[in-house]
Formats: sequence, structure tokens, C-alpha cells
Amino acid sequence: MRTSRFLLLASLIFALSVGAFAQFGVSITIAPPELPIYTQPMVPADGYLWTPGYWANGDEGYFWVPGTWVMPPEAGLLWTPGYWGWNNNAYAWNGGYWGASVGFYGGVNYGFGYGGLGYGGGYWNNGAFQYNRSVNNINVTSIHNVYEKTVINETTVNHVSYNGGTGGITARPTAAEETAGREHHVAATAMQTEHVHAASTNHALLASVNQGRPAIAATAKPGEFSGAGVVAAKEAGGTYKAPAVENKAAESKAVENKTAEGKAAETKATENKAAEERTTENRAAENKAAEGKAAQNKATENKAAESRAAATRSNENKAAENKAAATRLSENKAAKPIAARQPAESTKAKPTAARAQPPAPRQPVTPHAQAAPKAQPAPHAATTAKAQAAPRPPAKEAPKTEEHPRQ
Repeated sequence: MRTSRFLLLASLIFALSVGAFAQFGVSITIAPPELPIYTQPMVPADGYLWTPGYWANGDEGYFWVPGTWVMPPEAGLLWTPGYWGWNNNAYAWNGGYWGASVGFYGGVNYGFGYGGLGYGGGYWNNGAFQYNRSVNNINVTSIHNVYEKTVINETTVNHVSYNGGTGGITARPTAAEETAGREHHVAATAMQTEHVHAASTNHALLASVNQGRPAIAATAKPGEFSGAGVVAAKEAGGTYKAPAVENKAAESKAVENKTAEGKAAETKATENKAAEERTTENRAAENKAAEGKAAQNKATENKAAESRAAATRSNENKAAENKAAATRLSENKAAKPIAARQPAESTKAKPTAARAQPPAPRQPVTPHAQAAPKAQPAPHAATTAKAQAAPRPPAKEAPKTEEHPRQ
């Protein structure tokens, strides 16, 4: 029970809030563009009712809300379109609503049964909606509750989209419309609200972009802005004149975009610079690490080469020492037999020396007598590694005849 009351209260708050926003909305001093010229898409199924398109206003100016077929909140209700009205030196949006009767919608000729006064597109009959083929696009093979009646517009046929103000429609509500305005109303459905929101976020629907001729003028169902059910405007309702405020807003938007692009470019440049610096630092670190590794490898290689050279020198020295030792050993072995033979050879040499000529006998000394020559001593045998033959004694000289002094 408590849950049901909460849901009922939430529904009432939502309806009141939507109704209040729709009725009072925003006010602006610039009139909306004229209504574009377009055809109505075919009704998607029995029970759908037509809601005409209109110019809404947002942060970037006027944007087009495409006309569309919608399901009413309940059978028996008709849609009264909203309209722009001049009041207190500004244009204010008067939101549409569902009710048993169609009320005042500013005398605006929206077409398709909404010619500015009442509604000629159909009526409810025992819970079923009867469609007027003269103003609605109906597929008679699938929908049979149809009729045909020519609708005569009671107002001047034009494409002005607002009531009052300069160039606006001068229509005033009739007694019947005032009565309908006081009846029970139901706010726009959630599908209608979503449809408006989707239009507000579509850049192509801005009047400043499409120049009063939107590419999505109408849809078969709410929110479906693509596919076979989308209808484009044939032409704008009149020459589009961009308001000064919109131009200023566009200029401000352009400046903001340019500033944002500049900031984005600066941020990108800063990021690129930082990335380049990081890359340079990383490369320097990698190069340093590579140099350190190369130096370490070089030192290791040098150390290994030195170790190998030292080992080679040690081996060479050892080999040289071994060779020298072997040579000395061989020489010593060879020297021992020679040394052993030397005494015998010396002994043999002595007799040879003994056979040398003995000194001549001494003669009596006379005043002028010459001394006989002395015999030369025999040379000593040389001590060498090999035994040499004893030198032959010098040849004997014939003794000189002694001369006697003359008397």
C-alpha cells in the first residue's frame, strides 16, 4: 500500500513538473523561424496520433523538434500542440498537452489537421480513432477505420510559428478553446519528452545549421531519427535570418572552440615534448648502460687477454728454462769425458818437451866471446775441451864455431 502511494505521488510530481516546464518554459526576445514545409510520414499502426513539429529553444538557439506519430496516454485523448506567444516583451513557450478536447494553440497553422483552429485530423468513436484521409497519410490496407473530409482552414495560410509580437499571428482563443483550456490535462508522455531531448542533442537540427530547413522534419515514431520513417523538409518556410544573438553566440562558440583547440594543441605539444624528453632520457640511459656494459665487457676481455698472455709468457719462460737446463746438462755431460782425457794428453806432451835441445855447454868466458844461444823452453799444452797435439819443438840450430880472439 505504501509503495503504491509512493508511486502515485512520484507520478503526480513528474506530471506537474513536466507540465510546469512545458507551460512556462523559457522566454526570449527573438522570434522563432518560420515552419518548414514537409510531408507527413505514414502512420505506423492503428491508434497512433499525430503531433506536429515545432521550433524549440536551447543553449545554442532554436532547434527543430520533428513531427511524429505517438501513442496517447489513453484512449479518448487528443493532442493540443504547444506554441510561442509574445508576452511581457518576450516570446514564451506554451507547452502542449493531452485532453478530451483540443484547446488554443496560438492560431499557428501546423498542417495535417492542425490548421490554426481545432483539429480536423480525426476523432474518437467508441474507443477507436477514426482517421481523416484528406489530411493524414494512412495505409488503408492495414487501417480500415478511416473517413475523408476536406478541412477548410479558418486562418490565413502561412508558415509563421508564433502568436503576437512583430509579424506574429493575431489569433485569440475562442470560448470553446478557453473551455478546453480549463479541462483536465495530461502532460506529454515519456516518449515525447525523450523525443524532444534527442532533438536537442542533434546538431543538424539547429536552425543556425540547417537554415530553417531541417533534414529530419518528421519521423514515424518518437526518437527514431534514421530509417525509412524519416522525412526531410522540402524547403524552409521562409528566408532564414540569423538573429544577432545567435551570431554572437556562434562567434562565442567559435572562440571557445578555438580556445579549446589551442589549449588541446598546447597540451598535446606539452605531452609530445615530455614524451620526447622521456625518450631522450631513456635513450641516454640505455646508451650509458650499453657503454658501461661494453666497458665492462672490454675490461673482462682485456683481463682475459692479459691472463692468456701471462700464461703464454710463463709457459714460454718455463720452456726456455727447461731448454736451457737441458742444454747445460748436455754440455756438462760432454765436458766430463774431455776433462777426464786431459791428464793423459798432458803426460804425453811432457816427453816431447823433454826432447827439446839441451842448453849448450858453458864455455870459458873470454872478453870477446859471444854467448851461445839459449834453447827455447817448450810450450805448455793448452787445456781445452778437446785434446790438442803437442807442439813440435823448434828445429835444432847448428852450433856456431867459436871464434878465438886474435893474438
